[in-house]
Amino acid sequence: MAESKPLIITGPEEGDALFIAGSNYRVVLTGGQTNDKLAIIEMNMPPGSGPVPHEHPLFQESFYVLEGEVEFRTKSGTYTARKGAAVTIPEGGPVHNFKNISGEMAKLLCVVAPAGLDAFFKEVSKPLREGEKPQPPTYEERAKIMETAERYGQKLYPPDYFDKQS
Repeated sequence: MAESKPLIITGPEEGDALFIAGSNYRVVLTGGQTNDKLAIIEMNMPPGSGPVPHEHPLFQESFYVLEGEVEFRTKSGTYTARKGAAVTIPEGGPVHNFKNISGEMAKLLCVVAPAGLDAFFKEVSKPLREGEKPQPPTYEERAKIMETAERYGQKLYPPDYFDKQS
């Protein structure tokens, strides 16, 4: 019998801690660990936080809600995902965003296939020191995020994108 590959293990305190879109993310499994087949990201989202509308035609993004209520939005409507719900944005899927609409922290597990979103997050994340209040990105930081997103196969839209589509 051929020798099998070893298990890939990330402990509960391991993985890159990143500050993205007003939330604290932890990369649980990187593309580097999976030969770029997938990445797993834990998303801890304060009330009201979430990314701007965006699309990524070359990868699938799936979410499992561990805590809280998260509203997912596309041009065709909204869905409130509660603890235990799963939402998948298929490869080639619609422009979408999501936001914690509960009054408490929301926690999501995000699986991206193939990997790459983990590397994007690492490149554009901001360090956040203990007790420091998050600040919105500056104009220069937003420009860098937009350019970097395109390199990773994503397109970002303004926060009011869906309001203008009506």
